[in-house]
Amino acid sequence: MLHSVAIHIRTVAGAPTRQPSRVRQGKGTTMTVFSELRMRPATAVRRGWNASTTTRLVLAGVVMFILLLGANLATPLYPLLQAQLGLGSLGVTIAFASYVLALVAVLMLAGHWSDHIGRRAALVLAVVLGIAGSLVFAGAGSLWMLCAGRALQGIAVGLATGASSAALRELLPSRPEWASRFTLLASSGGVAAGPFIGGLLSLLPGPATTPFLVHCVLLLLLLVPLWLLDARPAIRPAAGPRPYSVLAPRRPSVAQEAKGAFALAASVGFLSFAVFGFCLSLGPGYFSALVGTESRPVMGLIAGLTLGASALSQLFPLRGRFLLPAGLSVLGVSVILMAAAAAWHSPVLLLLASVAAGVGQGSAFRLVFNELATKAEPARHAQVISTVYVITYLGSAVPVIGLGLASSALGLETAVTGFAVICGTAALVLALLSLRSVRRA
Repeated sequence: MLHSVAIHIRTVAGAPTRQPSRVRQGKGTTMTVFSELRMRPATAVRRGWNASTTTRLVLAGVVMFILLLGANLATPLYPLLQAQLGLGSLGVTIAFASYVLALVAVLMLAGHWSDHIGRRAALVLAVVLGIAGSLVFAGAGSLWMLCAGRALQGIAVGLATGASSAALRELLPSRPEWASRFTLLASSGGVAAGPFIGGLLSLLPGPATTPFLVHCVLLLLLLVPLWLLDARPAIRPAAGPRPYSVLAPRRPSVAQEAKGAFALAASVGFLSFAVFGFCLSLGPGYFSALVGTESRPVMGLIAGLTLGASALSQLFPLRGRFLLPAGLSVLGVSVILMAAAAAWHSPVLLLLASVAAGVGQGSAFRLVFNELATKAEPARHAQVISTVYVITYLGSAVPVIGLGLASSALGLETAVTGFAVICGTAALVLALLSLRSVRRA
């Protein structure tokens, strides 16, 4: 998303962005992936693929979409993996959380890397690690292998998050709202499509391995255009005898003028992803008992319903002065109704509440995310976005692990009811706070 520093505009991993003035590469000279990773100028002249802006937009979004799709293929397979590996609810949440924790660690330690090695190089690394994660997960025969595969997938998504969102923003320097919308559409769309596609692919022979092997093929095909792309140097190339020192971890920080927007975006993101984390981990088992089916495509479809509605809300955005408190209120009430659907044995209520929760979350998160994107310091945009995603993704780990522990002790339905009441109350409190802010404004 946001990146503009000063004088002339050029393409970074396919995105036009403002850069400090410096000597440009000669005509026909393009950076190879290896020279980007070494943070050195190109040493040879090669013919690169000078893709159009539209193509680069699509490529940046598709990388994020495919990686997140693959990271969520396992959602409808968890009941099957539980039976094959003898796992309980806690084991499922540990496997799910290992992905989130690895992703968060990468966002904290390497969220700024694409500023220095280039967007394209960061995305290539992410795709390669995504392939490794899917292969490990496909061959997993124990909980620890599941965790290792999920961790590799988390590292891949973490590397791609800052690079892809920054590239999209740089491609649309005068349309920051559209850049934010494309970022959220690619991320929530990939997460939403993963469970359903995973369920469909599990109908093929080898239900626990085929979805991930297909995902590997998709990522290999995606590597080709990324590798050939005519990408320009990074916006903040390293200088001096120790170029790799710029890749050292940095303490998260946000400019003073963006702290209010950051706090609100982080709070809404944490809450949103706590709900998403439930849908993508223990949700399939909970939904299947309520709906009365063990069909993996159906379980995947229901599990991804909330995220799909969130993604569609980016395509058909609602507007209004009070949209933020209204969206949070809809999210809070809908989450509580999702739990009430089990008590009332109403699959229809579950489906309606799931869709409403997604629309409310998508509308609210789009507003706070775009506000942060417009206020973040341009030269550190990838770092700021990565930092807010650290807190956001922790919502998919910490509460979900707590839900797994509660399920083991109290039973799934009781634990989900308590979880829904807590999340719904938190959303309503945020709605009241945002309403006060809107009225003051």
